[in-house]
Amino acid sequence: MTLAESVYFNLRNDILHGRLIPGQPLRLESLKTQYGLSFSPLREALNRLHAERLVVSDPPRGFTVAPVSPSEMRDVMNVRILVESQALRQSVELGGDDWETEVVAAFHKLDLQSSRMRDADGTADDNALMQFELRHHEFHRALLSACGSPRLLALFAQLYAETQRYRLPSFRSEGRSPSARDLSAEHSSIMEATLARRADTAVDLLREHYDRTVAYIINAT
Repeated sequence: MTLAESVYFNLRNDILHGRLIPGQPLRLESLKTQYGLSFSPLREALNRLHAERLVVSDPPRGFTVAPVSPSEMRDVMNVRILVESQALRQSVELGGDDWETEVVAAFHKLDLQSSRMRDADGTADDNALMQFELRHHEFHRALLSACGSPRLLALFAQLYAETQRYRLPSFRSEGRSPSARDLSAEHSSIMEATLARRADTAVDLLREHYDRTVAYIINAT
């Protein structure tokens, strides 16, 4: 991993998890001290984050963490639904036995983590939340992984990161965790319709799942 890649992942992680807050200036001198790197890899990382809409650039002011708002969240989620609906339909059409096995395994890992968090009285420390988030991403990507389109999967990854900025702070609000919803039931229903090759039902359930996420985030803020 190059220095630019390393600082890119560190900055990206700090933005997604709220350690760098929306609207916060990203001054190169401060970042140089914080991350222990020279200006060149920092600029390269910031330009990459700008392309992913996680950072905004204003020439007089420099870089800042991209702002968040309910309207922006709804817009991102609506586009995510469009992209993932198409990718899911293609996966249902093209996916084989290995894909089905991947989906089932990813759901099982996610469900185990959801159960652990429910057993913890509905609260979630950072380690548990990070493990849930990792498995959550793996499950949703597994659903789409047989779509046959690298571009759709790349769009999924970008849009997932943009919505992650909203979800993680809402989970931390007042000690709440993803287990405050019955996510296992929601994910299970999506998986079952997908594996039964009922594409329309699977897409409808996916859309409902994301609509609930939007409502959950708004209620948490």
